[in-house]
Amino acid sequence: MKAYALFIFLLFSIAGYAQSSINNYKYVLVPEKFDFSREVDQYGLNTATKQLLDEKGFAAYIENEELPPAMAANKCSALKAEVVQKKGLFVTNLTLLLKDCQGTVIFKSKEGKSREKEFITAYQFALRDAFTSLNDVPYKYDSTAAVATQQAAPAPAVPAAPAPALVAAPVTPAATPAAATVTEIAGTLYAQPTANGYQLIDTTPKKVLTLFKTSIPDHYIAGDSASNGIVFKRDGAWIFEYYKDDKLVSRQLQIKF
Repeated sequence: MKAYALFIFLLFSIAGYAQSSINNYKYVLVPEKFDFSREVDQYGLNTATKQLLDEKGFAAYIENEELPPAMAANKCSALKAEVVQKKGLFVTNLTLLLKDCQGTVIFKSKEGKSREKEFITAYQFALRDAFTSLNDVPYKYDSTAAVATQQAAPAPAVPAAPAPALVAAPVTPAATPAAATVTEIAGTLYAQPTANGYQLIDTTPKKVLTLFKTSIPDHYIAGDSASNGIVFKRDGAWIFEYYKDDKLVSRQLQIKF
């Protein structure tokens, strides 16, 4: 009898877990800093995580961004992205976790690995290796399943009497996050091929920026002595974007390959 009861319990547990899928979620919240990082968006990992989730089809937002009203009103409508690091000798190991609002792991990637020596290259390559696990999981947002998931989540406490000011106040649509103002860097930069991409030098000659290839055409992981970000082509122009003091900076480059 006890064995039968245990079997029924495990059956329902497995069924409940199977019903929880990444397809139930449209939004993913990415923290500004992962637990193993020493600073906000270190090595550009948080920005890269958001970008890779967007490419998969999710609507990903970093915590410091203005959230969509539906996501802001109900945090259980979003998954939370976590990247965890496993210490290794001469190897960078990163794993992607997607958790629901109760901390349950909905998706766990394989352990992404990189043996690159430069930190920014190693962490970015390990992250992208971990993200390849999502390629094996078909993702398509299912709003019907999402309703059931959100109803099953604990509802926030509702005040006994709504404040009159809140009832009377007009609802203002949420503003779209402002794009960074693009500033142009004077002078042509010349691209010299390296093992993993290019180094950009000016006419001095002095190395200005290092570019690392990615799996996306015309998209590079970029870094200099002060900033880490991405370089990509938009409307025929090369753009270098990175965060400084929690603000997005966008600079236009003149690159000659």
